[in-house]
Amino acid sequence: MAKMTLEELRNLRESKKKEMTQRDDEGKSAQIIIGMGTCGIAAGAKDAFDAFLDELNSHNVTDTKITQTGCMGLCFSEPTVEVDVPGMPRVIYGNVDDKVARRIVKEHIIGKALVSDHIFDKPAADIIK
Repeated sequence: MAKMTLEELRNLRESKKKEMTQRDDEGKSAQIIIGMGTCGIAAGAKDAFDAFLDELNSHNVTDTKITQTGCMGLCFSEPTVEVDVPGMPRVIYGNVDDKVARRIVKEHIIGKALVSDHIFDKPAADIIK
């Protein structure tokens, strides 16, 4: 591994600090929970997690908390992601790769519309407005 300069280390520290603030509760109304059990990680959950962070940062979305959890029990559809946005039904998306993660940010978090082709679990139809 190449040596890093002091400036490169400072830049790395600042970028990691920004990523860590996405995990704080303070001032956050929406939440993204990524299943990072062994099955999720093997299916690419880390790439999805990184894509969520990148997309949230690129759109300056600061009201969304991103966390990870263990297995969600939907191993057949890994990586799985639960999204909770105020005023919308809480849903679990499946087969979330980096492209789908970016769609979820743009369409669900920002656009307030469900990404229907990746929903694997949601509330009953009679409670969705």
